[in-house]
Amino acid sequence: MSLVGVFGGTFDPVHCGHLRTVLELKTALGLDEVLVIPCGQPPHRPPPVASANARLQMLAAALADLDGMRVDARELSRDGPSYTVDTLDSLKKESPGATLCLLLGSDAFAGLESWHRWQDLSALCHIVVARRPGITRAVPAGLQALVSAAEGTSEVLRQQSAGRIVFCETSQLDVSSSHLRAQAAAGLSLRWLVPENVERLIEEYGWYRPKT
Repeated sequence: MSLVGVFGGTFDPVHCGHLRTVLELKTALGLDEVLVIPCGQPPHRPPPVASANARLQMLAAALADLDGMRVDARELSRDGPSYTVDTLDSLKKESPGATLCLLLGSDAFAGLESWHRWQDLSALCHIVVARRPGITRAVPAGLQALVSAAEGTSEVLRQQSAGRIVFCETSQLDVSSSHLRAQAAAGLSLRWLVPENVERLIEEYGWYRPKT
């Protein structure tokens, strides 16, 4: 049974913080594959600045040399808000033999109760929460019972098809897409913050630059 990571976000733009986190999770958990899924219409934040096509191009460039990671564009072609539960449901129907692991940052996990049909996630996937080394964040009160019942180590991911929660320490570089958009808008270099081929695309097409 394959163990598949699901890593979503607006990726506006994708940056080295995203890539380092997902690479470390893939290695630590022994994931067979990671699907990187750009969000179409985010339910909890403003629409992305870059177009869907631009974000796809940047992701494709970023993942070009990374084995076992690929872009999945299903949310970009789906009407309405991009709900994670719908994405997981469609993945499960396509590959019923795969074990899905939803890869989240600690901030995203802390807001899980605001997600559409969040209680249904445990039937579709395991949840893996990336934490900064040495930092233990309090679990929100509404999730404490869930964590107490479902928390386990990475070994449990291949023993059950869904329903477990694993906390995993990762480097979590202090990079944000909003900061990078501001840097690009000001004409400043993004070197070492995004992959070199992503930087070239942003410069070539003028993404995030003020419209003249």
